[in-house]
Amino acid sequence: MRLPKPILLTFGLLFGFFAVLLAARYVNQPYTFHGSLLASPVAAADFALTDQNSNVFHLSDVKGQAVLIFFGYTFCPDVCPATLTRFKQVRAELGATSEQVKFILITVDPERDPPERLQAYLQNFDPTFVGLTGTMPDLENVWKSYGVFREKKFADGTESASGHAALHTDYLVDHTVRIYAIDPQGNLRLTYTADITARELADDVRELLK
Repeated sequence: MRLPKPILLTFGLLFGFFAVLLAARYVNQPYTFHGSLLASPVAAADFALTDQNSNVFHLSDVKGQAVLIFFGYTFCPDVCPATLTRFKQVRAELGATSEQVKFILITVDPERDPPERLQAYLQNFDPTFVGLTGTMPDLENVWKSYGVFREKKFADGTESASGHAALHTDYLVDHTVRIYAIDPQGNLRLTYTADITARELADDVRELLK
């Protein structure tokens, strides 16, 4: 039994109306970030450190861009190269938008990470990445500002936060492995664990740039 045309037209209009409502609801849903979102944005602590070209770098100099910061070191055997590889993938995902993003590695091992070492290391990933080092007091202030833990682990099983490097250079550094995302207004907005994917990170960066 075929329905009369007026009834079919009414059903069609109702279907279209509800389809538009569902689409509008989907479009207007707030974006859900993949990292740990700070309840209230806080101004990211500024700092002055030395980059891989031996120039002074201030975080405030890149206000207007999104910033991804990772604390690591060039002798790191696992999570640091993996994170920088992910940064490289994020930059590829963003395409031309990546020009609005700074990718930064801040060392937790200044004794073995002078500017020239950072420069050579970052060439293996992306020469546009920024590598930062500095004096121990300057770096300690930055680590403290971002809640970064670091501790040396020596082959003989001893531990030291500082000083032991003068005696031994064969050591690893335990450190915080979170990624920090700063929006173009200079606010710390999100942190990420090491298992964040490049696609998820790129999507969040696009949202921060809006």
